[in-house]
Amino acid sequence: MWGSEKTVGKNVTLITAKAEILGDIRISEALQIEGAIKGNILADPDSNAEVTIGVKGIVEGEIRAPHVVINGEVKGDVYSSEHITLNKNALVTGDVHYVMMEMVMGAKVNGKLLHVTSEQGKKAKKDPISMIEPVNLSAVELNK
Repeated sequence: MWGSEKTVGKNVTLITAKAEILGDIRISEALQIEGAIKGNILADPDSNAEVTIGVKGIVEGEIRAPHVVINGEVKGDVYSSEHITLNKNALVTGDVHYVMMEMVMGAKVNGKLLHVTSEQGKKAKKDPISMIEPVNLSAVELNK
């Protein structure tokens, strides 16, 4: 029944199949994507946010959230500080940083699967920049 506290779990924001969002999205609860997003999806620190990408959903950008479920396509890196599920139709073109992962037969990742410890995942949840690896500038040749 609508409005009953017993049946209402978490608030879900739905991006419908015919919608296209241009720009970054910050969430603190659940986001269901059936359409297209061209931008980053960032969960608020200390939230228990979940990003779910439907079979026809597509994200062109980075995803940083505790819980991620991918059924569609992601073109960008994915950072999950708690749990990620890559379902049968998942296609990720980018690196997947995870603490715990489920990957169903048929899912595809064109990038690296990078396991992080739960401590690194918790640190990234509070400070997303901490998961970005530093560049050794002494090894980079600069054009003059």
